[in-house]
Amino acid sequence: MAENIIVGYARVSSKDQNEARQIEALKAAGVPERYIFIDKESGKDYNRDKYKAMVNVIRKGDTVFVCSLDRLGRNYTETGKQWEHITKDIGADICVLDMPILDTRNTNDLTGTFIADLVLKILSYVAEKERENTKTRQREGIEIAKAEGRYKGRKPIEVDWEAFGEVYDQVLNDGRTNRWAMDKLGLRPNTYYKAVAEYREKNGLPKLESRNKRVSNDG
Repeated sequence: MAENIIVGYARVSSKDQNEARQIEALKAAGVPERYIFIDKESGKDYNRDKYKAMVNVIRKGDTVFVCSLDRLGRNYTETGKQWEHITKDIGADICVLDMPILDTRNTNDLTGTFIADLVLKILSYVAEKERENTKTRQREGIEIAKAEGRYKGRKPIEVDWEAFGEVYDQVLNDGRTNRWAMDKLGLRPNTYYKAVAEYREKNGLPKLESRNKRVSNDG
């Protein structure tokens, strides 16, 4: 029988944020660096490459360390589902470093499990509620600015051309779809296709023939 392993999961919301603090905390908790999975993506859902890779690696009896609950995710419903999948379907443990009560290794009795599940639901709810409140405050701020004649509209979206090139290369050569690339880059269709046109022109690639051809590769 294979030995149980401990893995760590770290997440930052964007490529320019630094995950070093989380990595050091996970290593201090005893997680081997080779078993630390890092995503640089939003926590709004769990469609993240490294997170999915981690879930595929862990087995019954393994332990997942994470610095704080919001590093797992910020969606209340999905966080609960993922927690249950890891701890009950797979049979692995989860340890949230900044919240010792969320350490399933210490909740073997019914009361302990109930308390941990309750705390998880409360904290996940608070995290998602704060995300919704932030969006509401942003909308209210825009409405006030419009009423006062100060609203200038959204700033043009800046494309990370290095990241775009790496992702679009997989569309060109590895059979990835444009829809996959949009999701990976976090770009809306109009912004994405404008970037595609600019990228192809810069790199001497032929122009796309038609919108229909693009749609066929949206998968």
